[in-house]
Amino acid sequence: MLTASITGSTLKTLRHTAFALLLTGCLGLPFAPVLAGDPPPVLKAPVVPVPPLFDQAAVDEATAALDGIVRSAMKRTGLPGTAVGVVYKDKVIYAKGFGVVEIGKSGKIDPDTVFLLASVSKPIASTIVAKLVGDGVAKWDDPAKKYNSAFALNDPYVTMNATIADLMSHRSGLRTGSGDLLEDLGFDRAYILSHLDQQPLDPFRVTYHYSNFGYTAGGIAAALAAGKSWEDLADEVLFKPAAMTTASYRHADYLAHENRAHVHARLKDGSWAAKYERDADAQAPAGGANASLNDMLRFLRLQLGNGRLDGKELVDADALAATHVPQVIPGPPRSPAARASFYGLGWNVSYDDEGRARVGHSGAFELGAATNVTVMPGENLGIVVLTNGMPIGVAEAIGAAFFDVAQNGHETVDWVGFLGGIFDQMRAAEAPEIDYTKMPDDPKPARDLGTYAGTYGNSYYGPLTVSADNGDLAMSMGPQEAPSTFALTHFDGDTFSFETIGENANGLAGAIFMIDDGGKAEKVVLDYYDRTGLGTFVRE
Repeated sequence: MLTASITGSTLKTLRHTAFALLLTGCLGLPFAPVLAGDPPPVLKAPVVPVPPLFDQAAVDEATAALDGIVRSAMKRTGLPGTAVGVVYKDKVIYAKGFGVVEIGKSGKIDPDTVFLLASVSKPIASTIVAKLVGDGVAKWDDPAKKYNSAFALNDPYVTMNATIADLMSHRSGLRTGSGDLLEDLGFDRAYILSHLDQQPLDPFRVTYHYSNFGYTAGGIAAALAAGKSWEDLADEVLFKPAAMTTASYRHADYLAHENRAHVHARLKDGSWAAKYERDADAQAPAGGANASLNDMLRFLRLQLGNGRLDGKELVDADALAATHVPQVIPGPPRSPAARASFYGLGWNVSYDDEGRARVGHSGAFELGAATNVTVMPGENLGIVVLTNGMPIGVAEAIGAAFFDVAQNGHETVDWVGFLGGIFDQMRAAEAPEIDYTKMPDDPKPARDLGTYAGTYGNSYYGPLTVSADNGDLAMSMGPQEAPSTFALTHFDGDTFSFETIGENANGLAGAIFMIDDGGKAEKVVLDYYDRTGLGTFVRE
């Protein structure tokens, strides 16, 4: 699942201090190697005078081009709907909706239509925590354990020392996707966070892995420092003071809006359908926010205004600026001529050829939403793109095209085609290693189905019940109050296939039964759920 940036990759290790110093010397970046031990300092934004890159005429030209950019992207892709807005010098200079809230229905998208924000929730969350930091309620380098006694990861040292900043910059060592499959099965936040300690860890503070539930753990620790639930905290310290009247971290609030953008998946034939619902309450700080374009434009004004909005300071400037500063390198440059990109606190951070910062984040739900925000703080310029279609690169392409026209007077790249191709490649790379749609030429027969029936235990996913009924085999797993049931189709011998579900679904997966000497299944491995070695269920 794409949730951060189109160039997200894993940094295995920083081998030499000299490498980081070279980055600092060449690019003038406030970056130092992050090593285990004392918590690294949360870096402050440097004060570097930079002449404006864009003048009013350039911004006007790019803004005038947006209607055509958006309509062309929608026509090429069939995207059902989008809302796009631009802020420049603390003014909203563009805010429009395009398309429909749901295919086959008459409702049109406008700037007040409420969208699921997906991972654009992360920069909102770090702004909320920045408010607490500025007020002295918590510090970025406070250990999460200080406020959440239940917090635990798969290493005692990391458990005691992982800070809010470590978790909200994805450098705790938790691997990408940790907890996500539990969410797909319907487990709640408490269950998921309480089981993260079974997930393996990569080296602390020297590896970057984009982790929704690691990020969520950081946000929840900060909320506990304030004595609030995350959802109430967001309302009290950001949404109400900023007059973001539609914004919320509760899925129920999204559903209560009549004027809301329904999520859409693109089908194999290229058409779009509103097939799913996406409730991200479990990972609210990381992906559960919803808001209208008008409210997101207020959020952008707050970012570009250094914590001030409508003449009032809502967030301390220094605490907010820390979120925009590099904290970790997601991956090294891919060539000597390439430039490193960074992750701050809930923001991707990069620098253009003139050395000017671009700070942004994408959001993506495979079930049907894609969003993007990008700001250039030195230019006092930002754009928001919200869509009600699964991630195919359009949200990012609209933003990229806008800045391209502002800088060059025209699009120098076919952004929809270029980014769409990258998204297609990433999606193809997530295909299962074994293609269970292609039956073996000479499959071995299954045993009597009663051989496989029974209850199997797993400390991470909970119990798995396999049942045989009228010649059919099925399994159920997930929360006991609402388990998910999967039909098992014979594939070869003691291996069966099943259809994966949820945000991370990627087609058919395998259930491989292990048979004991007595001819009874003693365990079953679900390969889809075994990505980090946690997918073995043992007969009870």
